[in-house]
Amino acid sequence: MEKSSSHLVYMLRCKDGSIYTGYTNDLDRRLQLHNAGKAAKYTRGRGPLQLVFTRSFSTKQEAMRFEYRMKKRKKIEKEILINSYLEKGRMASENTK
Repeated sequence: MEKSSSHLVYMLRCKDGSIYTGYTNDLDRRLQLHNAGKAAKYTRGRGPLQLVFTRSFSTKQEAMRFEYRMKKRKKIEKEILINSYLEKGRMASENTK
């Protein structure tokens, strides 16, 4: 998992199969807010949420540009990116918490 203190773009898979893309500089805090229903309106009522992608950037500007580009992508393009990411083994096992 990426460090929580860097600029991150993350993707969450929602219960309905949709994918939410967001930016944060504190991933743990942001995930807690999502799970509590106090983050993005989009994710409220769509839980449980599964973290499926993170990418860190050295600047907020770079991260925000990437987030913008990802939000413009079709779902199938996001799925390809997520599958590639997961195949490379960057995500921790769901059982490791």
